[in-house]
Amino acid sequence: QPEDVNNLKKTPKKGVFLVHDMAASGFAMISTDPCQQAQSYCVESKVINYEAERKERRCALEEVTDHPLKINVITLQDGRPPRRSGTSSSSGSSSASGTPRRSSATTSWGGLDPLSSLHPLGSALEGLDPLSMMSAEDGGEKSEHFATKGSGALDESFEAWAVKKSGILAKYSTSEKLSITTSFLSGGEKVMVKTQSAVTDKVKNRLEQLDDFEEGSVKEMLNLSQQEYVTRIEELNQALGESWEQDQRVKALKIAIQCAKLLVDTSVIQFYPSKFVLITDILDNFGNLVYQRIHSKAEYFKAGSRVAIPLPENFTPDQVPESAKETCRNWFFKIASVRELIPRFYVETAILKSYSFLTQKEYSTALMRLTRVICGIGDPLVAAYARCYLCRVGMSVAPEAHEHVLENFWDFLLTYPQLQRPLVQQTLQQQHMDMGTYLTLYCPALDWILQCVAYRAPENVLTEVLARCKSQCNSALLLNSIMTAFKPEFIANRALEFVNMMKECDDATFPKHVMFRTLGLCLLVSDPPEEQKLQVLNEVWKVVSKLKNPADYMSCAEVWIEYPCKHFTKREINTFLGAIIKQMVPDRAFENHYTQLGAVVDRILVHVHDFAVLFSIDHFLPFLDLLQKESVKVDVCKNIMDAFLKYQKEVTHDPVIVNALMYICKTMHNSVNALTLEDERRQIAALICGFLQHISFGRDFEQQLSFYVDSRAAFSSLDPVLVELVQDVNVLAMRTRQVVKGHHTRKTAAFVKACAAYCFITIPSLNSVLGRLELYLLSGQVALLNQCLSQADSFFKAAISLMPEMPHTIELEGKQKSSEPFLLSFINNFLSTLLFVPDHPEQEPLYLLRGLLNVVQDYLWDSHSDARAVAFLNVLNLLTALSQDNYLHHIDKVDSNDALYGGDPKFTAQIGELCGSVMDEVLSHLKYLGDAGQYQRQAALAMELLNRILIGGSLENKSLLSLCINLWNLAHKHGTLDHKASVRCLEFVKQRAARPKGRPYSELACRLQIPSPV
Repeated sequence: QPEDVNNLKKTPKKGVFLVHDMAASGFAMISTDPCQQAQSYCVESKVINYEAERKERRCALEEVTDHPLKINVITLQDGRPPRRSGTSSSSGSSSASGTPRRSSATTSWGGLDPLSSLHPLGSALEGLDPLSMMSAEDGGEKSEHFATKGSGALDESFEAWAVKKSGILAKYSTSEKLSITTSFLSGGEKVMVKTQSAVTDKVKNRLEQLDDFEEGSVKEMLNLSQQEYVTRIEELNQALGESWEQDQRVKALKIAIQCAKLLVDTSVIQFYPSKFVLITDILDNFGNLVYQRIHSKAEYFKAGSRVAIPLPENFTPDQVPESAKETCRNWFFKIASVRELIPRFYVETAILKSYSFLTQKEYSTALMRLTRVICGIGDPLVAAYARCYLCRVGMSVAPEAHEHVLENFWDFLLTYPQLQRPLVQQTLQQQHMDMGTYLTLYCPALDWILQCVAYRAPENVLTEVLARCKSQCNSALLLNSIMTAFKPEFIANRALEFVNMMKECDDATFPKHVMFRTLGLCLLVSDPPEEQKLQVLNEVWKVVSKLKNPADYMSCAEVWIEYPCKHFTKREINTFLGAIIKQMVPDRAFENHYTQLGAVVDRILVHVHDFAVLFSIDHFLPFLDLLQKESVKVDVCKNIMDAFLKYQKEVTHDPVIVNALMYICKTMHNSVNALTLEDERRQIAALICGFLQHISFGRDFEQQLSFYVDSRAAFSSLDPVLVELVQDVNVLAMRTRQVVKGHHTRKTAAFVKACAAYCFITIPSLNSVLGRLELYLLSGQVALLNQCLSQADSFFKAAISLMPEMPHTIELEGKQKSSEPFLLSFINNFLSTLLFVPDHPEQEPLYLLRGLLNVVQDYLWDSHSDARAVAFLNVLNLLTALSQDNYLHHIDKVDSNDALYGGDPKFTAQIGELCGSVMDEVLSHLKYLGDAGQYQRQAALAMELLNRILIGGSLENKSLLSLCINLWNLAHKHGTLDHKASVRCLEFVKQRAARPKGRPYSELACRLQIPSPV
């Protein structure tokens, strides 16, 4: 292998290398020791006629009648349903043959559509796709099911119990000690299950077990914390499931009865709503187990069939066998034998769904009977939640039945005076609870009952409910629940009436701020009558402004701030914000209400999208100053910037907007420190960059640059923002060039130089080396376009000096990756730019290129990569272009080296020397690859070098011709080269041989042989 590479070198030549001395001025040329210098070739570039090349490569123009990306229309001729492609409709026709036949896929202009004609699925499917066929087969059955069952089903407007549960558990908590009475947790009794042969003995044994439960053998666990109590309840639920799986039905029933009995206890009254949620989850589980048990036993025979099949989902009682009905009756009989009212009521309600096995007409009767049973419960709170559970189960099993729902609500109104009885007052005194807090315990139950009343109810139902409330008890609790349950438009139509009723309510019975907050939420969804809008706001705010408790005040203000934003002007919004500031400043009350204060800003941003109006509100920025907790203030600032970027479609230079947003962006920027997460940095930087992009002073470029100077001083800690500023200033310089059409005056020339100075000062502040390199190059290109040659020269020298600092790995998307592809891309871009850059009059020719070559040679490249050699190959392309008398491209009003040197032989000779030195480096790398056994990489690199020589070298030089032959042989020696690459290369040589003066190429073509592919 070494001999093959050495054969490539024939003519000794003195090499020329360069080193960059930062202490010296520019780049100095020094010669290497001839004894240690590798042999190289005297490279002579050929003259390229760019215009002739352009004409030769120009494609023939053909007229087209349609755009290739236009939506295609596929025509099918097999009787299948027509398909649509985009907005165009397809048509189909039936074929004469019985076998489906697919026609050619055609475009709208009649040609063959290659993609559609080869579509693998289109030819495989006969008619509809599998999912559509399954849907069509099931369509009839599903439509029947929904027709029979969907008419009474609940729709999305009905809020499910599962949604409310989490809120109840979070709101109603306690620090008091709780107790639980059960026999099925640790330390409880052990139930022995005996085996009986006769049915009568089994029934007798189960009744005895129930009697044992009622007589005793239970234990009470005291001093449980709330979390311990919840854990015990979960253990009971698990014990119920385990008992059921072990066929211990009576034990499971006893657990359900014991759980229901826990709802009698109101010793820790503030926890009762959460206890209700936990216990009823167990009862729901028990009811579902009973239902599934009966359903699994209820197999029936279809008409004309002798095979028993399970009941369908929408079965009728006629399909249920008598054995399953008997099992169902037994469950109801067992539960009816429970002596205590509350456990009996809850467990029977839990299995109410099983009535469907017996009849479909007795749901209303059963629900009304259970409604009357609740009248026997003395504690009004326990009775209210019992009504809630009955309505909940009733809506799930018989959503079309509403009589029991209204009856439960009327009964609640009749028993409402019980809340003022001495027994209740005594209980509240014992538990240190005021009446207002006690009434809030009724909210979940009453809200659910009224939701059931209001579901699909017309507006006259609300009229009747309000009339009864006025006549029996004008209770704030009831008004709040009514506003929560009924449609917001019904409430909005009577907004003033509700305000007057709420003002008449007693403050001690129920918190007024809760009512006014609920009314505000309704009016956000639906607007009151136009003539009432201002009156409603005035009447409400008279009450809210008198609230002394800051928490109560903010709960209302947080909601009602949206009302003036929707219906009034900035004057009302400003008054509203001023009132909040006045209320929150005393005793630094704002420190306890940051969440609500932030919500106020969010609600304003929902409706106010004119930011000139928003920032002209006098109290808006002082309101932001209330947010003295940094994390909260930063989040609010982010929301403001998000809204600005979302709704501000046009650029602006309004000083009110600019100054306000500058303050907001500074707040976000100043929150960034060493501990800030990278995602947080990225988000803040993106928002600030969006702000910079939205500020434009039009033709006032000096004001724009001044704004960028201020922004650099304000946002110096975020690299993406500095990058944005450099880019924006470069755009500003190019806009200046565009305005003057390339003819700079003294003033505009000074301005673009100021832009270049801004970039040159800003770029070193970046942490990323790659970012600095790219911006140095970009800024140099912009300076060159603006005829700032000295500034461009400084940018390019800075980039060359920075390249050795490029790290070998960079982080991308959280992963470490090699930086060589990015560095190579940068070098290629730099080489393209150097074609236009004229040499400095005080420096030697091509001194920037020589400095770049030194950096490429000294950089520590990856030994497993050919990036270094590829960079040298690309340098050969540049040297070929530099050797031409007239360059392919020019920059207006910038004289490149072709104009400076005019084909000077000395300049051409220096280019030839550089070509020889660069080729020496490539050949040395080829030798290294051969020594290392990397034959495939060696072959590919040899072919790349050959292509460069064929394009730019003069084959009149016999040494180059010989080099080409040797490179061809080296590339094919080990058979690792792609055969197609060889064919393309030889075809190119033959094409050049057919040209005038193509004799060297003819000679070369005769000597190049392509080995047969293995």
